[in-house]
Amino acid sequence: MKIAITSTGQTLDSLVDERFGRAAYFSIVDTETMDFSVIENENVAAAGGAGISSARAVIDTGAEAVLTGNCGPNAERALSAAGVKLYTGVTGTVSEALELFRNGKLTEADGPNVQSHFGTGN
Repeated sequence: MKIAITSTGQTLDSLVDERFGRAAYFSIVDTETMDFSVIENENVAAAGGAGISSARAVIDTGAEAVLTGNCGPNAERALSAAGVKLYTGVTGTVSEALELFRNGKLTEADGPNVQSHFGTGN
């Protein structure tokens, strides 16, 4: 299964970014082969629509699940519509989050856990 983990940097030791739509990077990991790649999130400084645009970017990678700290309603709806599972409240490093996921220790979110525009400073 391919998953996307929001991250503050480009390594497995980077911290999980608490924001989905404005995360610095998305670490893409195939949980079966452990292939790992990182994509820079072009929506970090978007004036609006960062959540939906970030959801599209993740969906385009083929990810079937997203691990992040927080996710707003617009991004959550876009991910849900594409059948992508969402796990929020994730902290620690990318590698720690990956291990929690692989060991079944994360709970799938039942919706967004923050309001629109979280993380914009507004």
